[in-house]
Amino acid sequence: MWKGPWYVPELRVLNLRNNSLTGIIPPYVGNATKLMNFNLSFNMINGNIPMEIGNLSQLAILSLGDNQLTGSIPAALFNISSLLVASLAMNSLSGPLLLDEGNIVSNLENLDTYHNQISGHIPSNICQLSRLKILSISFNKITGEIPRNIDCLAKLEEFYIGHNPIDGTIPTSLGNISTLQYIYCRNNSIGGQIPHELGKLSNLRQLGFAENYNLIGQIPKDIFNISSLEIINFSFNNLSGRIPTTSGLHLPNLKELYLLDNQLEGEIPLYITNASKLELLELDMNILTGTIPTNLGNLRELRYLLLNHNQLTNEPREHELLFLNSLANCRMLRRLEVGSNPLNGVFPNSIGNLSSTIEVFHIGDAHISGFIPTSTGNLSGLTTLVFQRNNLMGNIPPEIGKLKQLQGLFLYNNKLQGHIPELVCQLSKLVLLTLDDNELSGLIPECLGNLSMLQHLYLGSNKFSSKFHMSLWKMSGLLSLDVSQNSMEGEVPPDIGELKAIVDLDLSANHFSGMIPSRLGELQNLKSLDLSNNSFSGSIPLSFANLISLEDLDLSLNALSGNKGLCGMNIFEVPACAITNPGHQSKSKKLVLKIVIPVVTSSFLIFLFASIWIMKQHKKGKSKDVERVSEVKTHQLVSYHEIQRATNYFDGSNLIGVGGSGSVYKGTLSSGIVVAIKVLDLQNEEVCKRFDTECEVMRNVRHRNLVPVITTCSSEYIRAFVLLYMPNGSLDNWLYKEDCHLNVLQRVAIMLDVAVAIEYLHHSHHTHIVHCDLKPANVLLDEEMVAHVGDFGISKILAVSKSMAHTETLGTLGYIAPEYGSEGIVSTRGDVYSYGIMLMEVLSKRRPTDEEIFNENLGMREWIRRAFPRTMMEVVDANLFPEEEQITSKSEICIISMIELALDCTKETPESRITMKDVVKRLNKIKNTFLEM
Repeated sequence: MWKGPWYVPELRVLNLRNNSLTGIIPPYVGNATKLMNFNLSFNMINGNIPMEIGNLSQLAILSLGDNQLTGSIPAALFNISSLLVASLAMNSLSGPLLLDEGNIVSNLENLDTYHNQISGHIPSNICQLSRLKILSISFNKITGEIPRNIDCLAKLEEFYIGHNPIDGTIPTSLGNISTLQYIYCRNNSIGGQIPHELGKLSNLRQLGFAENYNLIGQIPKDIFNISSLEIINFSFNNLSGRIPTTSGLHLPNLKELYLLDNQLEGEIPLYITNASKLELLELDMNILTGTIPTNLGNLRELRYLLLNHNQLTNEPREHELLFLNSLANCRMLRRLEVGSNPLNGVFPNSIGNLSSTIEVFHIGDAHISGFIPTSTGNLSGLTTLVFQRNNLMGNIPPEIGKLKQLQGLFLYNNKLQGHIPELVCQLSKLVLLTLDDNELSGLIPECLGNLSMLQHLYLGSNKFSSKFHMSLWKMSGLLSLDVSQNSMEGEVPPDIGELKAIVDLDLSANHFSGMIPSRLGELQNLKSLDLSNNSFSGSIPLSFANLISLEDLDLSLNALSGNKGLCGMNIFEVPACAITNPGHQSKSKKLVLKIVIPVVTSSFLIFLFASIWIMKQHKKGKSKDVERVSEVKTHQLVSYHEIQRATNYFDGSNLIGVGGSGSVYKGTLSSGIVVAIKVLDLQNEEVCKRFDTECEVMRNVRHRNLVPVITTCSSEYIRAFVLLYMPNGSLDNWLYKEDCHLNVLQRVAIMLDVAVAIEYLHHSHHTHIVHCDLKPANVLLDEEMVAHVGDFGISKILAVSKSMAHTETLGTLGYIAPEYGSEGIVSTRGDVYSYGIMLMEVLSKRRPTDEEIFNENLGMREWIRRAFPRTMMEVVDANLFPEEEQITSKSEICIISMIELALDCTKETPESRITMKDVVKRLNKIKNTFLEM
């Protein structure tokens, strides 16, 4: 913002919306006395709203939303008689809603403080805002009750108070405000009954009291007589009785009806089908009885029908589920969930006539018998098909293979027979396949190994036989594999080590034999391993000591023997485990390894029953160092005591740096390995959440250009990452420290390393990982000046089906993409934008928040773009070229090519930006061209 005095006596409109402005609102703003419209929304303004703003006696519209403002709302604001709109949403304002409990001279019509830190009660003098039409105070910390005399706001049209700890009951006087159109009271703590006076609100369009959990009694029937209503939402409460069964057409405009998760009983009223504009009907998780109406097909606009978890039935004396025939008329239907009801019927063959727009079809646990119709293959838009926990029999129809969009297929706990049809292997987007607890037999198709998106495969409790195909052991993206309780045989090959991402592996109750492959010890993410009840022989591989994530291990009922390194309780005839370095250590998870080795005495072999529990239990006031098999040298488990010792009890001389999330220390482990230990600030709740996020990401990635994480330490006393020490520090240091200089080729090489790392996260993994905070401080350099990307604290792992997600956690200002900062949209294209800004910074040695750039009201991209290409060499870092080195044409070509690349990365809209694959290709070409010249 402009810091100097303001002398603009005739200024009437000042619109600086969406410009990445920083700084504070200067008190001099009060000098612009003729200002009528003042808009600073969607910037990065901080500090307080100056009280001098009360001098703007002609101000009509004040828009300060989506900044970083703090402090209280100045009382003077409510005494500007000309002010009609005060938009202060999406800041960090605190204190009460109205500071002055005295008289207010205000004609305010719109007061918006949505998403701040406003506290206290809704003040009594709010009645003096008698012209108020919109009151939006959701997502704050407002307490107390809705004022009993709320009808003093007689002109109110929109009333938003959701997501505040407001309690009490709904005042009957709310029904006296005849102008009301929108009531949003979601996620409060309001209780009691819904007053029937709300039925008088003849202009009401949306009525929402969801997620209060305390509303009781019946829904007043008068509410269902308000013909203007478009949305009714009483979900997640404790309402009882029946859905009002008034006759006639009283809801001609109703589009969405949410009554889920209450205690409603009785039948679904037939008149509901007269609401011809209904798009969404959610009645799930109640106690509704009777039949599912067979005339739901009259709802031609219906998109979501959720009736699951009730006591609904099929038509009496009818075998087929007739309501499905009617739903074929709903050609816009996207989600159909009627499971967990005692439907007691069979699928009609006409199931294939349902709309191809349906994405989720859930009719599990519904007492369905008979066969799966072949016409199910017509539902080409399905992403999730749930037929689980029924009595379905016969074969899985090959036509299932036509569902090309399918990501989840749930057929477990039925009576299905025959083989798995090979056409299932055509479901290239399949993520989860559950066929367990059926009567399937034959071979498991080898082509399942080609389903590269598959993460969860459940085939247990069937009659599969023969060997497990080699391709199935190489599914590197698989997280869960269960083939237990079948008749699988043969040896488990070393290729099992290719299951790099596996978390849960269950091969129990089969006929597997031979040695347990030592490569199982490579499965660093493995939490649960069950090999029990097979015919494995030989010793337990010592590599099991490397299973750092393991929580449950069952090797019982095999023929294992001869492990000298095993330790446990003496009663199991194995040596006691050594306990070293007792001291203070915190609570952690308990690791139980159940190993029962059956041995029968004979002249050649002794069978011994034994069980070993290796428990890692951290108690307050007591501790144990990490227990380990002495022969195996590993640093994958480390205690708090070890971290203290490695850093000389966090001595200041070992402190490398301090940031918003904590401190980083240099340390030396007992083995002599030099590490960097990132200790998080436990007082910061958001930082602790980021620890879990970073752990989630690091479990899923391995790459030479990512900072190697050796291990973590987590307890009530500490959250820490133990990282490989990078002796050359961060890229940020090399750019801005006086004694550090990088030439052109070094900068190209470093940014190529970064690009390769981000390309791996975006494109070379079974899920897309978005870093969300790319900047030079998060790029570390090893002794060879190879770059490694680190700090995944706010990263996002996108679902396989999604190219973007939303977040409320922002990255670093200056680097974040426009859609990330304004809407919280996270996508791989956001990382591309951040990379482009960082590439500009590396070439210009200017931070994106540089004061000179922002004094010209420019962002980094615009500043660079204006210089490109004619005056490009004027904005690049002078240290790119040592004094003795002349600037050559090849140097200029290289820099221009890189700036052009950076501009392509930072285009305004996400879809217009290039991908990281393109970045790597172009940067490789730039580097090779530079070297050849």
